[in-house]
Amino acid sequence: MTLTNLPAAGLAPVAGAPAATAARRRRPVGHGPANATRSWTPWLFLAPALLWLAVFSIWPSLNTIRMAFTNAKPLGGNEQYVGFRNFELILRDDQVMGALLNSVVFMLVCLPLLTILPLLIALLVEKKLPGIAFFRTAFYTPVIASAVVVALIWTFMLDDRGLVNGLAQAMSIIQQPLPFLTDRWLIILSAVSLTVWKGLGFYMIIYLAALGNVSRDLHEAAAMDGAGAVRRFFSVTLPAVRGAMFLIAVLVCIAALRVFSEVFIMTGGTGGAGGEAMTMVMLIQQYSRGFSGDLGYASALSILMFFVTLVPMLVLARINSRSSE
Repeated sequence: MTLTNLPAAGLAPVAGAPAATAARRRRPVGHGPANATRSWTPWLFLAPALLWLAVFSIWPSLNTIRMAFTNAKPLGGNEQYVGFRNFELILRDDQVMGALLNSVVFMLVCLPLLTILPLLIALLVEKKLPGIAFFRTAFYTPVIASAVVVALIWTFMLDDRGLVNGLAQAMSIIQQPLPFLTDRWLIILSAVSLTVWKGLGFYMIIYLAALGNVSRDLHEAAAMDGAGAVRRFFSVTLPAVRGAMFLIAVLVCIAALRVFSEVFIMTGGTGGAGGEAMTMVMLIQQYSRGFSGDLGYASALSILMFFVTLVPMLVLARINSRSSE
């Protein structure tokens, strides 16, 4: 008996079967309790992170913008709206302009050093040579050290009676100790040296990861075409690590403009003689701390730092987009 002769055997077709089948076909997919629960599941997992972001990032940022237009104090009190007065005071404050100059100079010196030197080191330690693992470890070790501890060690070394001045005088390079911890530009130079020394290993790892994605076949093909090591570097290696270089440049700019502990510890929190070597973050911390701190002014300084940091980001993004075309 076949399906075609079922009615002839006395079995009547199910009433409404074609209509029920059509209804099932027309029913929208994704409805029902199970699907509704499934759609909410990702948000449940994201909820803790979103809550943390809202409480500790978004809300403080919005509150900082609000306080920048007030005369807010650490202990509250009679907080009043003052408009753009804090920003007007910033433009007339020589100490702010000096701290801003120090931060920008610090960034401009750190940027090429921490963008180029880690790449050269990565090219060296990438080679499979005997004992190369030791050098990888040696370059990365400063990264895991505490910034405060490292700054204290460098402070002892750069003191008037420290190791650096002692060796330089013993070798008759200098007659009098150099004021590494009191002169404005020597403080900046010392902080740059510390920052570069401590950051080399971290950025080296980023370059090593990028170099690991460079195909050996490209180098071999370029070598067969007669390209030397320098030509292969600029034609094969450099284009392959351009993305990593852009990332490192962005990270260096942000970290350099936010420098605090190095200069703070080296100068004992004073920023050098008369606060000449003070950075913007040190200045913000100075205005916001204590019972008489001016949170409104510090908030306005924070907004200024945001836009100062945004400028190199936009410049780097523009350069990266042009080089990618």
